[in-house]
Amino acid sequence: MAQTGSPISHAQGETGSTDGPIHVTRSFLPPRAELDALVDRIYESHVLTNNGPLHRELEETLRNRFDVPSLRLMTNGTLAIQLAMRALGVTGRVITTPYSYVATTSAILWEGCEPVFADVRPDTLCIDPAAIERLIDERTTAIVATHVYGTPCDVEAIDELARRHGIKVIYDAAHAFDVEWKGRSILQWGDASTLSLHATKLFHTVEGGAVVLQDHKVDERLRLLRSFGHIGDEHFSLGMNAKMSEMHAAMGLAILPHMPWIAAQRAAACAFYDEALGGLGLTRPSVPAGTKLNHSYYALLAASEAQREHVLRSMAEEGVHGRRYFYPSLDTLPYVTGTACPVSRDAASRAFCIPLHADLDSVMQYRVVNAVKNAVAKWKP
Repeated sequence: MAQTGSPISHAQGETGSTDGPIHVTRSFLPPRAELDALVDRIYESHVLTNNGPLHRELEETLRNRFDVPSLRLMTNGTLAIQLAMRALGVTGRVITTPYSYVATTSAILWEGCEPVFADVRPDTLCIDPAAIERLIDERTTAIVATHVYGTPCDVEAIDELARRHGIKVIYDAAHAFDVEWKGRSILQWGDASTLSLHATKLFHTVEGGAVVLQDHKVDERLRLLRSFGHIGDEHFSLGMNAKMSEMHAAMGLAILPHMPWIAAQRAAACAFYDEALGGLGLTRPSVPAGTKLNHSYYALLAASEAQREHVLRSMAEEGVHGRRYFYPSLDTLPYVTGTACPVSRDAASRAFCIPLHADLDSVMQYRVVNAVKNAVAKWKP
C-alpha cells in the first residue's frame, strides 16, 4: 500500500481530498523550494530557451541515466516522433500499431507517410512481429511501434526483421521512462525511441518530449531539424522550432530526485491492486519475462465492451474515474484506410485504466478497489 508522510506533502500541502474525485492521473509536483532554486538560476542567467544551461543539464542527465549515445529534448512527444522520422529519412509506407494514442498515427500522417496497421498480440497488446512481416513490401521504409503501458514490444524480433528487410525502427516509448528489459534501458533498442514528458506521464516537464538516436550522424540532423536548420547564421537544412524551454527543463530537474519515491509509491499501489482485484474476472495485459516495469498505468480488460462501460459509469458514480485507454483502435479513425485489426479492436472495446499516481494514499486506493468491486458485483450481462 502507498506510504504516508511523502515528499509530495511538501509540494502540495495535502495529498488531495480522500473523499473528492479520484482521477486516472495526477501530476507530481516537486517541493516549491526545489523548483524555485532552479527558477532562480534562470533569472540569474536571463536565458529562457535556445539550449540554455538547464536544458543541457537535463539532456545530459537523462542521456547518462539511460546509457544511450544521444538524447535530444523536444517541445512534446508528438514532435519527437515526427522529427525522429524526418532525421531517419522515413518516407512512404510505415507499419505501425493500431493500439496506441492517436499521436502515433497523426505523427506519421503529418510527415506525409502512409500508416499501415499491423495487429497486436493478444497477450501484451504490443504490435505483433509476425503481423509486421506479412505487411512489409518494397514501399515500406519504417516501423513505428509502441511500448503499450510501458510493456516492451518484442524488440529482438522487430529489430531482427527490420535489419533483414533494411528498414528503420522507431519505438514510441511515451509510457516507457525507466523501463528496462534484460537489464538494459528499453530506449537502447531500435534506430530511435521517443519519450513523452507531458504532465500526465510518470516523469514530466509539464510539456515536453525527447528523441533517443543510436547514430551520431542522424542525431546531428535532428539537432538541425529541432532548431530551424541553422547554427548561428549558417543554414544547413529545413527545420522548425521544437526546443524545450528552460522553465520546462527546470521542472524536470526538480522532479528527477523524487523518481525513486514515485516509482516505489506506484509499485506499491499496483501490488495492492493485484491482490485486491484478483478473482473478479477482469484480466491484465501480460508482461514479458525480464522486464523491469515503471508502473505507468494500471490497465484492466473487461469481459465485454458493455461490461467495461458499466464499470466506468458505476465507478464514476462513486467519484472514481477510469478511462478507456487506448480508445479507439486507430485503424478505425475516419481519416485512415487499411485492413481491420481485430485483436486491437477487441482490446480497445474492453480495456480501461484505473487511477494510479504517486500520491494515491491508502484510503484512496481502497476507494478505487471498492468502486471496481461494486461495479463488477452490480454487472448483469
